[in-house]
Amino acid sequence: MPAQQQRQSMTPQPLARYLLDEAYDEMFEPHGRARPHYEALYQRVLDMTGEELDSRKQAADLSFLHQGITFTVYGRSEGTERIFPFDLLPRIITAAEWETIERGLTQRITALNLFLKDIYHEQRILRDNIVPPELIYTSQHFRREMRGLPVRHDLYVQVCGTDLIRVPDGSFVVLEDNLRVPSGVSYMLANRQVTKRVFPSLFSEYAVRPVENYGRALLATLQHLAPEDRPEPTIVLLTPGVYNSAYYEHAFLARQMGIELVEGRDLVLHDNVVYMRTTRGLKRVDVIYRRIDDDFIDPLAFRPDSMLGVPGLFNAYRAGTVALANAIGTGVADDKAFYYYVPTIIRYYLKEDPILQNVETYILTDDKQRDYVLANLDKLVVKAVGESGGYGMLIGPHSTAEQIDEFKRRIVAHPRNYIAQPTLSLSRAPCFVGEDVEARHIDLRPYILCGDKVTIVPGGLTRVALQRGSLVVNSSQGGGSKDTWVLGR
Repeated sequence: MPAQQQRQSMTPQPLARYLLDEAYDEMFEPHGRARPHYEALYQRVLDMTGEELDSRKQAADLSFLHQGITFTVYGRSEGTERIFPFDLLPRIITAAEWETIERGLTQRITALNLFLKDIYHEQRILRDNIVPPELIYTSQHFRREMRGLPVRHDLYVQVCGTDLIRVPDGSFVVLEDNLRVPSGVSYMLANRQVTKRVFPSLFSEYAVRPVENYGRALLATLQHLAPEDRPEPTIVLLTPGVYNSAYYEHAFLARQMGIELVEGRDLVLHDNVVYMRTTRGLKRVDVIYRRIDDDFIDPLAFRPDSMLGVPGLFNAYRAGTVALANAIGTGVADDKAFYYYVPTIIRYYLKEDPILQNVETYILTDDKQRDYVLANLDKLVVKAVGESGGYGMLIGPHSTAEQIDEFKRRIVAHPRNYIAQPTLSLSRAPCFVGEDVEARHIDLRPYILCGDKVTIVPGGLTRVALQRGSLVVNSSQGGGSKDTWVLGR
């Protein structure tokens, strides 16, 4: 069995190259024994040769290809459309672990919705000096146009993808919140379909909770937003179009919910009411699940050069004739500088301690914290507050002196634009690499729906840093994903 701090040969293959170190291993306890809930998977891996695993991996990849499950990589001269990298072996979470995750995420989304309502209305949290007002007003995602504008049920965030990691002591902590247009849920659903197909008997052996009801749950959440005088609302999914990196997901979710997939050019405004062009004429639209950022959603209200949005949509939104999920202006709460304050926000609004902790974070507008970060860039991770997808990030221990110097200049010039965190040892899970099973770092993105109640489909997208030693799990940076099994007992 694998031994701590060193590689120890395992027979039979394909576990001979499996490494244990200081990172929490999802399958093995520190002394090398398989964790009880991984025992069946471990035995199945031992019983199979590398060739058998490779055959199943090829079957999985072929299934993804036939379904058109792809993503787009921008900025590459070669073909940008790729099959989403998939790891064969599922990640398994116990019922007790999931119960803690579920309570923690419910608490977090509740507090963030209260925070968004407050900063766009009474601003009590600013008057009480709990959150610095200058952080609000300097955030590129704060929308002054939303000040005083009511939203349905006071819910600003209906769909959220919160990134969790497991640290060496085995606990889950929050790495970041994604409140604007969180992506990846289609891959969660596709991973489940494929894993059940390639491991049917193993799946039936585990009491895995289902994820297939996500589409119905999302539809119910969107229906909750409809104006009261529209008992049978028309709901559409607004996409930037086929060239967007997540277009596959947009089309997939529209099919799952049985709603129309539209682009900005398919919608028109008349008397502050949104209509969809159809072969039978115009049809009123009541709720828009938008997968377009604020800047591009209405060229009359925001970026005038946008070709993706709907001219006049913000006026209809302001008039209350159409609802948007998520609300405009939610990005201020996933500005990474505000991540630092979420535990305080939870205590302020809910009078509770956070169930899920944050990662230690340094705010670089604070002189003392900035001085510490500048002196220790080679040991820290620096993130741009408005970026996602692994872009705008420095991983100090894996960076060159030139890269560190460049980030030092950026931080000194614009400290508000960055935060820093310790270099964390993400947990690792077994992954099929080549003809071997090796440990790779992972995170977890559960998807939270907030309508008449908070719904969290048991599982989420487990993202994998497929490159050996890498901590970057984003697909745009060489990462992949695997199925997530939450056990029912």
